[in-house]
Amino acid sequence: MGYACPVCEVPQRDETHLANHLAFTAMLHGDEHETWLDEHVDGWNDRKPSELAEVVSEFAAEAEFDEVFEDTVHDHGDGHDHDDPASQRGGALFDDAYANQQAPGVSGRSSGGAGFGGELDADAEAILLEAQELTRQMIDDAAGNLPETETDAETDTETGDRKDNNE
Repeated sequence: MGYACPVCEVPQRDETHLANHLAFTAMLHGDEHETWLDEHVDGWNDRKPSELAEVVSEFAAEAEFDEVFEDTVHDHGDGHDHDDPASQRGGALFDDAYANQQAPGVSGRSSGGAGFGGELDADAEAILLEAQELTRQMIDDAAGNLPETETDAETDTETGDRKDNNE
């Protein structure tokens, strides 16, 4: 047993999955899920998942759904080979989606990332570059390195690579 989403009726395993489904769909797409949450749950975007789950489950119908696991299905003629060695290792579901991605700091990131297709707009590109820089700083800090001052280094806005001003 689980819950059917009150917006799209997609079954969710439990209250927490339902809350996450509603919130993530609302934040990523801003569609009917966001409208529904705005109308039914005051301050939904400031709540913890457990708090949101408690409220949204009151509005959702209980639903029964079958869970399908990879080891319980057989060849169904879609060309997907379950005996492929790649499917034997962890993360195999994601290998194809990430195969064409470039390492952080490499220019030419215009594929839009896995699953999105299309070009990144200027805002998305800026967000991506900022995230790369923050990740680099976090890794440096974790390694015990002190962050460089703005006068010592800058980030190339096109590639995300660090530039040393002392060169």
